[in-house]
Amino acid sequence: MDFKFYTIDLVIILGYILAIVAYGIYHRKAGSSEEYFLAGRNMPWYVIGISMFSANISSNSLIAITGGAYKGGIVFFNYEWMASVVLAFFCMFILPFYLKSQVYTMPEFFEKRYDARSRYYFSFITLIGNIFIDTAGTLFAGVVIAKLVYPEANTVLIVSLLAIFAAGYTIVGGLSSVMRTEMVNTVILLISAVILMFMVYDKAGGYDAIVEHANATDPSFMHLVQPSDHPDMPWQGLLLGVPLLGFYFWCNNQFIVQRALSAKNANEARKGALFAALLKVPILFLLVIPGVAAIKLYPNLQEMYSGQLKNFSDGAYPTLVFDLLPAGLVGLVVAGFLAAMASAVSATLNSASTLVTMDFVQKMRPGMDSKALVRSGQIATVVFMVLTVLWAPQIANFESLMNYMQGVLALISPPVVAIFLLGLFWKRANADGAFAALMVGLVIAVFTVVSQVSEISSAWNGVHFLVKAPIILAICAVVQIAVSLATAPPPVEKIVGMTWNDAVYAEDTAALKGLPWYQNYRVLAVILLVITFAVVWWYR
Repeated sequence: MDFKFYTIDLVIILGYILAIVAYGIYHRKAGSSEEYFLAGRNMPWYVIGISMFSANISSNSLIAITGGAYKGGIVFFNYEWMASVVLAFFCMFILPFYLKSQVYTMPEFFEKRYDARSRYYFSFITLIGNIFIDTAGTLFAGVVIAKLVYPEANTVLIVSLLAIFAAGYTIVGGLSSVMRTEMVNTVILLISAVILMFMVYDKAGGYDAIVEHANATDPSFMHLVQPSDHPDMPWQGLLLGVPLLGFYFWCNNQFIVQRALSAKNANEARKGALFAALLKVPILFLLVIPGVAAIKLYPNLQEMYSGQLKNFSDGAYPTLVFDLLPAGLVGLVVAGFLAAMASAVSATLNSASTLVTMDFVQKMRPGMDSKALVRSGQIATVVFMVLTVLWAPQIANFESLMNYMQGVLALISPPVVAIFLLGLFWKRANADGAFAALMVGLVIAVFTVVSQVSEISSAWNGVHFLVKAPIILAICAVVQIAVSLATAPPPVEKIVGMTWNDAVYAEDTAALKGLPWYQNYRVLAVILLVITFAVVWWYR
């Protein structure tokens, strides 16, 4: 298929790039470390919610979700709706501890609960995830679009230009610039997604025709719950693996939680998190079902991209855009794609620089003032941008973008989630147990990667990554419990204010007393869950 930009498309795209960079620089806050890394802790709920949503729905999501739906139906929507369950739990049990501790980073919280060993290891793992999963995957999705229009273009050059665009205002303005531009980016993304959705539904003959064709192609395509032998999401993985990965992403991931830490107060942070989860529900209709519609519209997608894309389903989203939309609207939708990409890249780069500055630089040089810390964060952003540019082209060697992202996450997240939950709800959990669990998780991850790369035949290699994740979590939890019981109890200062108790719930209840229902996050969480489960039940 012949993809091309018309002049009006290029004008719209260039105009968006210039406008969003100027807007981001205008909203910069880099006077102090708190302003640069946490936007002065003064953000309202709607900015937080849109920013969390925008950082999650990146360009790789547009490619991966729509492509995944083309390949296997609506099952990938399970990653999206699970955010409602996880974020409701986050608001109830976890967020108060983050805000009260006044931390800058998630690893910093680990040091307060355990010790510096856990903090540095978690910082390292988070940086690996930010660079090699989130940022690199996002930039690679941009390469997919660009290479379809300009197949002779150099991949490294494309990645470099995309990275420079996204990192420009991030380096200058910090988290404030990132979150403010994410608001604009999300509006553009949603408008473009709605336009594309209506065009796809119309071309495919309407929603009922899409469902009918999907059921005729494969009766499982329109169901969220799949059998145990499903290649993308067996029911065991949905029950145990998806919540685990969702917990890590929404509750422990620096570039997501950092937005909640920027809130004016706990109530604003909670409303923002729930708003982000609510925005995830329409993804089923905006991205997933259009991917299913592409099965009807382009049954020969594999032939179309033979020799061009290793995973042909990644071509579903760009094919819908370039084939169905007229000149001008293509530019708007690609601008929305770039908006999603810029939001995710700026978010991960900013969080990575925060981790390096607050978890390493400040520790090594405790006398540095705020301006020096900001400068080190800016330098770190540039370094990570270069590393990402070098790695992103390698993602083309993996089977699919979605499985690349989730597969790596399934290896690095279980030990972190295990020690976090045990540390929050079990007072006896100590630093030695936590570090032992992290090391066991590391050994399992290294073994898994080595056995897969070297193609060593083993039963473990045959286990689906969504099933591997809860198994690794269980092993790490047992190790932490055993080592904690075999060693000295943690000191009092590691427990007081850092573990859950009834007093936390009582204090929270008192703070909510007298608020109208629309200000009470517990009521809002129940409404969110009812909406979510109604959708899930319909498509079960």
